[in-house]
Amino acid sequence: MNLKDYIASVADFPKEGILFRDITPLMLNGKAYKYASDEFTTFAKEQEATLIVGPEARGFIFGCPVSVNLGIGFAPVRKPGKLPREAQSVTYDLEYGTNTLSIHKDAIKKGDRVLIIDDLLATGGTVEATISLVESLGGIVVGLAFLIELEELNGRDKIKQYPVKALMKY
Repeated sequence: MNLKDYIASVADFPKEGILFRDITPLMLNGKAYKYASDEFTTFAKEQEATLIVGPEARGFIFGCPVSVNLGIGFAPVRKPGKLPREAQSVTYDLEYGTNTLSIHKDAIKKGDRVLIIDDLLATGGTVEATISLVESLGGIVVGLAFLIELEELNGRDKIKQYPVKALMKY
């Protein structure tokens, strides 16, 4: 299946000069959404993941179906002020500003085999921050999965030591 058929490109969003890859057409197509989720599920099995982690908000969209498919847990990585219990946080740079991410301190158990799933690999800032959170809590990052990789932004350079699966590359 050519998943690029289900991605809309939106110029100058969220700011001028950014070409935003809109995944909502893919999500609206049940067959395409299932195909992507199944590809991630297969990768998670290959990596022997015991926990799925996804950054807010689009990491939830693909991470949760994989978690359900495998019958394993899903740990959300959220923006500041969104988690009600004690959290670990990290601030990082992204392609158009800075952000802070948090995870509940009890979400990761020492030795958990974690697959991180997100919609986009651009500069690598979000996934690098998520890796930092997982590893700071004793998790073992066994792989990284993305719906889209923007190759020209070289995000993969920051994550060379991890197995990576990207379903589409631009």
